[in-house]
Amino acid sequence: MAVGAAAVAAAAGTALGPYDAVRNAAAVLLACAAAEGLLRHCRRRFGGVTGDVFGGLAETAATTALLVLALGPHAQ
Repeated sequence: MAVGAAAVAAAAGTALGPYDAVRNAAAVLLACAAAEGLLRHCRRRFGGVTGDVFGGLAETAATTALLVLALGPHAQ
Protein backbone atom coordinates (compact mmCIF):
# COMPACT_ATOMS: atom_id res chain seq x y z
CA MET A 1 0.00 0.00 0.00
CA ALA A 2 2.81 2.42 0.83
CA VAL A 3 4.55 1.61 -2.43
CA GLY A 4 1.37 2.37 -4.37
CA ALA A 5 0.94 5.68 -2.55
CA ALA A 6 4.59 6.53 -3.24
CA ALA A 7 4.08 5.74 -6.94
CA VAL A 8 1.05 8.03 -7.10
CA ALA A 9 2.97 10.80 -5.31
CA ALA A 10 5.91 10.38 -7.70
CA ALA A 11 3.58 10.54 -10.68
CA ALA A 12 2.08 13.75 -9.33
CA GLY A 13 5.56 15.21 -8.85
CA THR A 14 6.67 14.55 -12.42
CA ALA A 15 4.85 17.69 -13.54
CA LEU A 16 7.46 19.71 -11.65
CA GLY A 17 10.50 17.64 -12.61
CA PRO A 18 12.31 14.43 -11.75
CA TYR A 19 13.70 15.75 -8.47
CA ASP A 20 10.22 16.56 -7.22
CA ALA A 21 8.98 13.11 -8.22
CA VAL A 22 11.69 11.49 -6.10
CA ARG A 23 11.10 13.91 -3.23
CA ASN A 24 7.35 13.21 -3.23
CA ALA A 25 7.93 9.46 -3.17
CA ALA A 26 10.50 9.85 -0.38
CA ALA A 27 8.05 11.95 1.64
CA VAL A 28 5.43 9.21 1.47
CA LEU A 29 7.86 6.41 2.31
CA LEU A 30 9.48 8.27 5.20
CA ALA A 31 6.08 9.28 6.59
CA CYS A 32 4.98 5.64 6.54
CA ALA A 33 8.23 4.56 8.20
CA ALA A 34 7.89 7.16 10.96
CA ALA A 35 4.28 6.16 11.64
CA GLU A 36 5.22 2.47 11.66
CA GLY A 37 8.01 3.15 14.15
CA LEU A 38 5.65 5.02 16.45
CA LEU A 39 3.05 2.26 16.13
CA ARG A 40 5.56 -0.41 17.11
CA HIS A 41 6.69 1.66 20.08
CA CYS A 42 3.11 2.21 21.27
CA ARG A 43 2.22 -1.46 20.92
CA ARG A 44 5.26 -2.45 22.93
CA ARG A 45 4.80 0.27 25.54
CA PHE A 46 0.98 0.20 25.93
CA GLY A 47 0.26 -3.34 24.84
CA GLY A 48 -2.09 -2.18 22.10
CA VAL A 49 -3.47 0.88 20.39
CA THR A 50 -6.18 3.41 21.14
CA GLY A 51 -7.78 6.25 19.24
CA ASP A 52 -5.18 8.63 20.62
CA VAL A 53 -2.44 6.44 19.17
CA PHE A 54 -4.09 6.55 15.75
CA GLY A 55 -4.29 10.33 16.00
CA GLY A 56 -0.63 10.47 16.92
CA LEU A 57 0.23 8.27 13.95
CA ALA A 58 -1.62 10.59 11.58
CA GLU A 59 0.07 13.68 13.00
CA THR A 60 3.51 12.04 12.90
CA ALA A 61 3.08 10.95 9.29
CA ALA A 62 1.81 14.35 8.20
CA THR A 63 4.60 16.23 9.96
CA THR A 64 7.25 13.94 8.50
CA ALA A 65 5.90 14.32 4.97
CA LEU A 66 5.72 18.10 5.28
CA LEU A 67 9.29 18.29 6.58
CA VAL A 68 10.61 16.21 3.70
CA LEU A 69 8.73 18.31 1.17
CA ALA A 70 9.93 21.55 2.79
CA LEU A 71 13.59 20.53 2.51
CA GLY A 72 13.67 20.73 -1.29
CA PRO A 73 14.63 23.70 -3.43
CA HIS A 74 11.96 26.30 -3.97
CA ALA A 75 10.93 27.71 -7.33
CA GLN A 76 11.95 31.28 -7.94
